[in-house]
Amino acid sequence: MPVPSLLGVFAHPDDESLSAGGVLARHASAGARTAVVTATWGADTMRAGELADALGILGAGEPRMLGYADARVPSSAPGAPRFCDAPLDEVIHRLVAHIREFRPDVMVTHDAYGGLPGHPDHVHTHRVTVLAAQAAALGGLYPDAGPPWQPRSLCLATHPESAVPALKDVIGARRAVYGVPDEQVTATVDVRPWLRQKTAAVLAHRSEVERGGLPGLIAGLPADARERLLSTEWYVRHDPFPAAAARTELTA
Repeated sequence: MPVPSLLGVFAHPDDESLSAGGVLARHASAGARTAVVTATWGADTMRAGELADALGILGAGEPRMLGYADARVPSSAPGAPRFCDAPLDEVIHRLVAHIREFRPDVMVTHDAYGGLPGHPDHVHTHRVTVLAAQAAALGGLYPDAGPPWQPRSLCLATHPESAVPALKDVIGARRAVYGVPDEQVTATVDVRPWLRQKTAAVLAHRSEVERGGLPGLIAGLPADARERLLSTEWYVRHDPFPAAAARTELTA
């Protein structure tokens, strides 16, 4: 059975590699079409170039950037509103256009917590993606954005509560971290065969390495700790398309 095409939607450059780099690399290596939409940072910034490098490593095509400002870094997109402040209908319209143009079988985004750190941009990306995935299937909405398209499933990158203590041991308890009840996790993916690519993609975000963000912390870890941190990815299937999704394609 062909590996399904995959469209990731994430808040910042580096989220795609940290949250779903293994699954993106796995699908690309199997010949599937893969791509990523990034909500924040301008296309003419350093981080856009780093994103292009990371996506090249993962086999996920060229950056698709919505170009809004990071909630905590106004200089990330001069002249553009913060992503969280942009008109909701405008953001959904733009994301629907990417969905209809790429026509993915599966979409991946942040969970409702916004992943481990609960960043407001991550949380908003989750909300926008859920709405856009549903809207993309409705021809009466945004007719100028292309013919309607219904993905088979939407999967949320997450962490089970049982894994959070071990992850905190590796990354340190620098701030609150969030996980979902273990029984909500519908796909646990061993991405060790693609760990080299995933790690290289994370480290391609050089400005985050240099400033001491999570890629910088990962850069300083020994190989065994990196493997513990990055070798498993967890997903929750959020199913706005019950008639189209009989299983979680990420485990296919």
